[in-house]
Amino acid sequence: MAGNTFGKLFRVTTAGVSHGPGYLCIIDGCPAGLELSVDDLLPDLQRRRPGQSRLTTQRDESDIPEIWSGVFEGRTDGTPIGILFRNTDQRSTDYTDIQEKYRPGHADYTFDAKYGFRDYRGGGRSSARETICRVAAGAVAKKLLARFGIRVLGYVKQIGPVIADIPDPTALTLEDIEATPVRCPNPEAAQQMITLIDAVRKDRDSIGGICELVATGVPPGLGEPVFDKLKADLGKALLSLPAVLGFEYGAGFGVATARGSTNNDVFVPAGSCQGASGVAIQTETNRHGGMLGGISSGMPIVCRVAIKPTSSIPRPQRTVTKHGEPTEILVKGRHDPCLLPRFVPMGEAMMALVLVDHLLRSQISRL
Repeated sequence: MAGNTFGKLFRVTTAGVSHGPGYLCIIDGCPAGLELSVDDLLPDLQRRRPGQSRLTTQRDESDIPEIWSGVFEGRTDGTPIGILFRNTDQRSTDYTDIQEKYRPGHADYTFDAKYGFRDYRGGGRSSARETICRVAAGAVAKKLLARFGIRVLGYVKQIGPVIADIPDPTALTLEDIEATPVRCPNPEAAQQMITLIDAVRKDRDSIGGICELVATGVPPGLGEPVFDKLKADLGKALLSLPAVLGFEYGAGFGVATARGSTNNDVFVPAGSCQGASGVAIQTETNRHGGMLGGISSGMPIVCRVAIKPTSSIPRPQRTVTKHGEPTEILVKGRHDPCLLPRFVPMGEAMMALVLVDHLLRSQISRL
């Protein structure tokens, strides 16, 4: 199976399945000298872990990482960082009934089509539990980015029809986002979202939404202008996460009805962005979402991803067996009625991994 490594200079490889012994994360390319301990990884891992509120799956995993390599006397030593997570609360028997049936919305059929075999316990390799490795690697990337004054934050922008008004995303703090279990920094919208999730859960169903991600302090000049555009790598990173069906940045799909005269962001002198020419430049507006020609402009990078409703729902659904025979399936187990609250640290992690990789690449792009 190919495709288990992400990045070029800052490379992350993951291994493991949701109902196996655990997961292994390898981070290669992290510079030496970065202070790093388990305590640096725990905050984001706790935001991602199951069972953190009634809005999430009640699988009880502590998600405590074990750093096996790459750190000496509290600092990275330049060698690959190995991080191990042990699974402790698998309930594989919940999935015995589905080993011959395809769950709607899942990768069961496509795995069989590709490999002729699948691990029917949970989602196997396609389980969202794999993101524990990404979040751990993202925490390392965030710490490295912070050295350069770069910050990545995500939050829930929308759940179902409830849309939060966030006038200035760059002014948000982590405390604003963590103030409610739904991770929406607008208190009124957050309460409406919680009420909606509770109603959906009681109806034995699920609901989707939108996560918005913002990176501030990103210098101009990150990204390659052809195939490795910063926007392209962000799109790939975020679309590689489970349940993501859409990606946009800046004005996004709103440009389809705009005119160039109103969509273009006007350049103006400023004191916050230092360009290659030595002149401080920024734009009056940020419809371009912080990227022009696939290269960062120095403005905040703003993007959004659409997350589908959880595919595993506790109500009967029509499906077929692996032999094509019509049947009915009732998915057992513990599943999130809405993926958005736990998705936020996952989205932040992938954004941070892209930015740190391009930051390292930018340091060798010019003399």
